[in-house]
Amino acid sequence: MQNFHLPPTGYGPGSQPEPEDGKELEYMQLPQDMRTYTAHLPDVEHAPKGALDLLAQLADAADRVAEGGAAERFDLSTLDADSRRVLAETLGEGEVAVKVRGIPALRVQESVFAGIWVLSAVGVDAVEVAQVPSDALTRAHEPFRPATGDKPGAGVVNAPSLLAELTEHSANPQAPLHVINLSLLPHTEEDLAWLEARLGEGSVDILSRGYGNCRIRATALPRTWHVQFYNSTDQLILDTYEITPMPEVVLAAREDLSDSAERIREVAEAIR
Repeated sequence: MQNFHLPPTGYGPGSQPEPEDGKELEYMQLPQDMRTYTAHLPDVEHAPKGALDLLAQLADAADRVAEGGAAERFDLSTLDADSRRVLAETLGEGEVAVKVRGIPALRVQESVFAGIWVLSAVGVDAVEVAQVPSDALTRAHEPFRPATGDKPGAGVVNAPSLLAELTEHSANPQAPLHVINLSLLPHTEEDLAWLEARLGEGSVDILSRGYGNCRIRATALPRTWHVQFYNSTDQLILDTYEITPMPEVVLAAREDLSDSAERIREVAEAIR
């Protein structure tokens, strides 16, 4: 008997015949990119004093908010053009964007520093330091599209019981976080359409980009949010309703704010 044996024939790559239809096995696309923080320094020899002063104020405010302080807003309209340009390049764009509809309509973009938000609107050019922009909290459930009173029609099976559950938990402002996971519950397309119409549409839309996307929409029902998670190929993987003042995925943690304060000071020192 020899110690080495040849493998049996008919196994291994190339041993199997090609499919008759000529099709090849297709695999699901693997995740490609993920947004991560990289330090970005403006291309300037010496930053203007106005930009440096404001960066120092933002860092101090981030420390205060991290310790439980109230949100702080800084007006950028008084900055000169060079300072405003340097500040825009320094802050950049982070992974969370917020759209507040109504009057005034407001666009909010998180900077590369967590908890530092850039606010844009007619007559508004500001930076807010907060776990989440204050307008996104106070104006979230102002009805942009009011809820309907439609009665369940054909195909609506489980949505009425889900609406009753959402309404009950929404009515108690002191109630803890409550989540209804639609991905794990039986429902029809008619259920989803009827429930969406009965909840109405609030004034705030949020997109959080990272490993895939998280799309969050306020409903017209107080404290009620529609939260949907998508993978990197934009396939819906989790569909939920959350009853909470603000979904946690949007909030900048206090540790993140402290880290942002430290990194802002590092960037300011580098461009001084």
